[in-house]
Amino acid sequence: MQPSMSIQSIPGSRIRVVFHAGALAQVGAIAKAEGANRVLLVSDPGIVEAGHVERAMRSLYSAGVLARLFDGVAENPTTDHVHRGLAIAKKFNIDFIIGLGGGSSMDCAKGINFLISNGGKMADYWGVNKAEKAMLPLIAIPTTAGTGSEAQSAALITDPIAHAKMACWDEKAAARIAILDPELSATQPRRVAAATGIDAIAHAVETAGTSKRNEVSRGFSKRAWELLTGAFIASQEKLEARSEKREAEKGTGAFFLHHSSLTDMLLGAHLAGCAIENSMLGAAHACANPLTAKFGVVHGLAVGAMLPHVVRFNSANGERPYSDLEADPEALAARIEALLAAADLPRRLRDFNVPESAIAELAEMAAGQWTATFNPRKVGAAELAEIYRMAM
Repeated sequence: MQPSMSIQSIPGSRIRVVFHAGALAQVGAIAKAEGANRVLLVSDPGIVEAGHVERAMRSLYSAGVLARLFDGVAENPTTDHVHRGLAIAKKFNIDFIIGLGGGSSMDCAKGINFLISNGGKMADYWGVNKAEKAMLPLIAIPTTAGTGSEAQSAALITDPIAHAKMACWDEKAAARIAILDPELSATQPRRVAAATGIDAIAHAVETAGTSKRNEVSRGFSKRAWELLTGAFIASQEKLEARSEKREAEKGTGAFFLHHSSLTDMLLGAHLAGCAIENSMLGAAHACANPLTAKFGVVHGLAVGAMLPHVVRFNSANGERPYSDLEADPEALAARIEALLAAADLPRRLRDFNVPESAIAELAEMAAGQWTATFNPRKVGAAELAEIYRMAM
């Protein structure tokens, strides 16, 4: 028997939340109650293979909601992915969008929403609040405990020609409802969970120290840090155990649902996303994006490798920007490194075959990242090059 549908509001966030195991089965009823008639479901091949898309589509049709699928999203979605999804959306004459997957699927769904609602091209919305018209209602359903995209108003879309990751932030792009279902992230591979989990932890750390932090964001950052660091290692252990039982489990995630670590990771990632919405990010993310663009480093791995060094850099000269999380910044950096080690994640840029000769170009690229402007210690290309050297 499914739990009754309960849509909750989190103080300080504009997004309403449905949070319980099995919540995906209610997406049809939720969408119908929000006025959906013709839906574009945006996802990726891995989520299709896991069976989550079929379950979502079945729920939508059971509720009398017509739906079309765009499952062509890839990691770090580009303008090409957005335009392919847009073509399907236009042909089907949609009035509602659902993003189901990791941050890439949810960001692509937002990108499609920008263009079907306001026209033009993604570059037109690079920046803050550049959309003039209201957007279609959006439900965001994360399948990883990582990006927190379901809690944010930004679509991160890559221009494949300029190799630029465009942050298109507009409060009209925010999801109306986020569905947090621990059953979905129970099926992710351990390696994926490690990368996305470290990304969420980085969100909690960076938002705690940005120049834009405030009382609302500080509350989100602190609680996210507590949940994520308390659950990260346990969730890795449980996913490893689940992988050993993969055949018996058949992708249901039932084994994992008896453990609170997955639930804590999912909620922690969401709260860290709420913190980003209120305070933005810093130099770790500014440095990570060029590593992805130039060397194909997975985002979570890139930001994880940079984070301890950014903490140390920002805490020089007795500064304590992360005191909400740890009184001693060196202890904070060491704890992050211990989490990376526990998950067998790379901790140095040389582990990604990044040559020292690339630092100057990487630093110039990082200096142009929007997130660099919110770092608690002022950074330009010279300072960012110093951080890259620390991470080599």
